[in-house]
Amino acid sequence: MVEMYAVLRSPLEIVFGAGRRAAIAPMTAELGRRALIVVDPFLATSPELAQLVDALAAAGVESAVYSDVVPELPTRGIAACADAARAFGADVLIAVGGGSSIDMAKTCAVLTAHGGRVSDYYGERRVPGPVAPIIAVPTTAGTGSEVTPVAVVTDETRQVKVGISSPYLIPRIAICDPELTLTCPPGVTAASGADALCHAIEALTARKHTAADGADADRVFMGAGPFTDSLALEAIRSLAAGLPRAWRDPGDLDARSRTMYGATLAGLAFGTAGTAAAHALQYPIGAATHTSHGIGVGLLLPHVMAHNLPARMPEFARIATALGADAADQDELAARAPHLVQELLRGIGIPGSLAEIGFPRERLAWAAAEGLRARRLVENNPVPLSEDAALAILESAYAGSLRHLTPTTTGDAR
Repeated sequence: MVEMYAVLRSPLEIVFGAGRRAAIAPMTAELGRRALIVVDPFLATSPELAQLVDALAAAGVESAVYSDVVPELPTRGIAACADAARAFGADVLIAVGGGSSIDMAKTCAVLTAHGGRVSDYYGERRVPGPVAPIIAVPTTAGTGSEVTPVAVVTDETRQVKVGISSPYLIPRIAICDPELTLTCPPGVTAASGADALCHAIEALTARKHTAADGADADRVFMGAGPFTDSLALEAIRSLAAGLPRAWRDPGDLDARSRTMYGATLAGLAFGTAGTAAAHALQYPIGAATHTSHGIGVGLLLPHVMAHNLPARMPEFARIATALGADAADQDELAARAPHLVQELLRGIGIPGSLAEIGFPRERLAWAAAEGLRARRLVENNPVPLSEDAALAILESAYAGSLRHLTPTTTGDAR
């Protein structure tokens, strides 16, 4: 008998739909009476935020706004947010914005509840207990942070991004209103959408664990399983249907809705299954080029897929089908998947090579070694990732052509 083993971690409630930001105030009132609103700076003077503050007051909730949120979330600003939360006596955090705002609220909640420094919580399961409830309201469609147990920060002393992973970080409620993404410019839409597509594909093709591993007791990233596979595939379908249209026509609400829906599903998928090599290798690439996370993972993803292809042929065939391909031969479908992903991402303006974003070729070996330091991601890759293999992926990405990478014959990690 084939073992059926599946795990899924998620918020207690997810509310999705155009105009559903109206639910923020009444749902906040069910959780507390003093809310700190952590918001992207450009939203701090928006009419939507003013409406939220008024709605909270009408619901009997006092609020304060914290808007000193910097992209890529350097750790130096998180302690100030925690100080603001303590001074206000916040018993609820409302995060409105992109991944940086949501991750700021998550890490702020940890420091407020448990003290210490942000670096005390790097890695998996270092958060010792519950934190104040978080209501996450994304205004971009990409990070999936509104439903995940992960916060990513930039450690200024190491000049690298670092993850904090704990089920305690999962927001209590996610409210996903695609109307809030209508003002996203095409560049942000493309980068965040590429990130979401990478989440879905890496979750679907991640290493597989079994109940015998005992992984559910000590891991945050559980590897691929039946729950996350279903979510990831539907995310790919939804992103393929919505993302190119949303990039071409920012005012297309149907396209925005499909893109946000796909991003949220992808967040649910990777929040349990985890991400892998594309995310690990992006960390040094992003640090060196100061390009956005979504640009980096989108550029790297097809090359990582080519490396992983022999170990995930059935999954890659399903990805190709979800992207609209049709062929009777499953191996042919699987082989097309990296190319289809590359075509989709280039079609929305994702750069085609590491050379194009200014990464120096002489630093490829450094980036390969640095990427391997993200062990929780590297170990989640379906094919073992040596330094030589990582360098081969980066050489292919530097050239920008999948022909430069010969798929490995190394077996599945599991």
